Amino acid sequence: MLLTEEELRQQVSKLEGWKLENDILMRKYMFNEYMKGIAFVDAVAAISEAFEHHPHITIDYKTVTLRLTSIEAGGITPLDVREAHEFNEAFEKNR
Repeated sequence: MLLTEEELRQQVSKLEGWKLENDILMRKYMFNEYMKGIAFVDAVAAISEAFEHHPHITIDYKTVTLRLTSIEAGGITPLDVREAHEFNEAFEKNR
């Protein structure tokens, strides 16, 4: 089930660092060491497997960019938002 425009705005306002790009939730995570970013990606992979929902991941040296959307639903769903919260928690543990 897709989030309405209002629900989406409310949810994104509660997601530290995340922003909307059309029908995609996006966040860039910055690390002071390359390997900390890689450890974070490992955590993201484990979370994604548990959710059975996988983000687009870009690694650019010390920056990891995540993009979330539910392609089957045609946009952002509550699952994307819950997963984004989990990624933020993993970031706090892997900084």
